[in-house]
Amino acid sequence: MVQLQIIEGCKNGDRKAQRALYDQYSAAIYGCCLKYAPSAQEAQDILQDSFITIYDKIGQFDHKGSFEGWCKRIAINTALQRYRDSKVYLLEDEKNIVIDIPVTEDLEEIGLDDLLDMIRRLPDRYRMVFSMYTLDGYSHKEIAALMKINEGTSKSNLSRARASLQQMIEAWRRENTNDAI
Repeated sequence: MVQLQIIEGCKNGDRKAQRALYDQYSAAIYGCCLKYAPSAQEAQDILQDSFITIYDKIGQFDHKGSFEGWCKRIAINTALQRYRDSKVYLLEDEKNIVIDIPVTEDLEEIGLDDLLDMIRRLPDRYRMVFSMYTLDGYSHKEIAALMKINEGTSKSNLSRARASLQQMIEAWRRENTNDAI
C-alpha cells in the first residue's frame, strides 16, 4: 500500500491499513520514543499510546508536512503527557542558571548505545529538555510551552543535563581507560 492509501484506509478504520501503517513507521517512531523514555519498556508503552492517538487523529493530518514528522510529534507529545501526569514540578531558581556547558569535545569513542543509555539515566526533567533541545531542535520557548515550565527552567534543566552527561562521559572514559590498561 502506498502512504496515501494507508492513511485513507486508517481514516476508515481498516485494520490492514492500520497494520501497514504500524509496520511502516513503528521503528522510526520507537527511536523517537527512546529519546524521551527512561527505559526501553517505557518507550514501548509510549509507542503504543502514540499509535492509538495516531489512529484516532489521523483525520486531522493535513498533508502539509511529512506524515512521519506528524507521527513523531504525536509521540513526543505522548511522552510529555506521561511525564506531566507522573511528575510534580520543582521551581528552579533562575538566578543560578548556567547556559551551554559543552557536553564534550569528542564522543567518537563512545558507542551510540552507551550514549543513549547515559541520556536515559538522566532525571526525567533533564532528559526531556535535553532530548527536545539537542536531538529534536526545539527552542527553549517551545519546550517551555510544551512542558508548561518557564524558559529559564528549560535553560537550567538543559545546563544540568549537559553537566550530568559530562560527568557520566568522564566516568565512562575512566572506566574504559582502566579496562584497556
